[in-house]
Amino acid sequence: MNKDSRIYVAGHLGLVGSAIIRNLQKKGYVNIITRSHSELDLVDQHAVAGFFTETKPEYVILAAAKVGGIMANNTYRAQFIYENLQIQNNVIHQSYLGGVKKLLFLGSSCVYPKNSPQPMREDYLLSSELEYTNEPYAVAKIAGMKMCESYNLQYGTNFISVMPTNLYGFNDNYHLENSHVLPALVRKMHLGKCLENGNMKAIREDIGRYKVNGIDDKSTDGELLDYLKKHGIIKDELSLNQAVRLELWGSGNPLREFLWSDDMADACVFLMENRDFNDIVTSLDNSHVKEIRNCHINLGTGKEISIRDLAFMIKEIVGFRGEIIFDKTKPDGTARKLLNVSKLESLGWVSEMGLRQGIEEVYKQY
Repeated sequence: MNKDSRIYVAGHLGLVGSAIIRNLQKKGYVNIITRSHSELDLVDQHAVAGFFTETKPEYVILAAAKVGGIMANNTYRAQFIYENLQIQNNVIHQSYLGGVKKLLFLGSSCVYPKNSPQPMREDYLLSSELEYTNEPYAVAKIAGMKMCESYNLQYGTNFISVMPTNLYGFNDNYHLENSHVLPALVRKMHLGKCLENGNMKAIREDIGRYKVNGIDDKSTDGELLDYLKKHGIIKDELSLNQAVRLELWGSGNPLREFLWSDDMADACVFLMENRDFNDIVTSLDNSHVKEIRNCHINLGTGKEISIRDLAFMIKEIVGFRGEIIFDKTKPDGTARKLLNVSKLESLGWVSEMGLRQGIEEVYKQY
């Protein structure tokens, strides 16, 4: 890519897209194309076609998606598969029709089977059944990966797919009902700390920044406390010191890997600048067969932590003093999701940010 190349970043306001924008700007790219959802609905086929005709991007980074945590994935199953398929189909196909030089598609590590061997290599894809709670989202992301791969093989395009592990960082989603585990823990610990300090003003400010239906910074103290209780942030009014406890879903035993979003962005831009689809095919260990598959690249750290240990790390960073209770009647999700990142490292990139340092940076921003 040249510094003045027309680069379209889809989903530029989210955690992933905003990190990629920061990285591109830091490296001197000056012709970045963006559109908010209100300006361009990527689910609308005709609107997307008109946008590509008008702007003629040379490079595309597809970071737009409907995303959420375990509760959102399991609740809004139809929306997750429909909207993600539509977004991918529209952007990838118009990139082909418009002669885009290179496209980067971002998926998710949830595409791997529920009981996949660990750490998960790229060739474990579609080897057994998916985790039920996020199956629709995973199926959509697999379709996007296979779409990129298939267009490359049939049309000679240069479309790359990357599978990031669990991401966290600036501009994350902190909604208590549909956020991922790390930002949800940061917010819950923060609200728990405010509650144990009796700081209702800080709780109102927090609710005012991250509004939900039916609750805002004008709600009564009782309404705010009921809302917090609904999400497992509970003040024991009968105890002498009115201690606060935090109830979390699951056993806390599942292991997860977390990648700083700015590290993820650096890996994406590195691949856009330095690697093509043919480089990835060449690196595959399938020279002895005619089939070309599993051409995506895992993005991660190769390190994991239990949800329990993550919770206590965030508790210490935030300064919450209350009790953490794990509700084993609630689902855990997949027991372990660690990516094998040897392909990424062989292509010339490794992560830098440590987890504790990254969470400290996130909480400062929060």
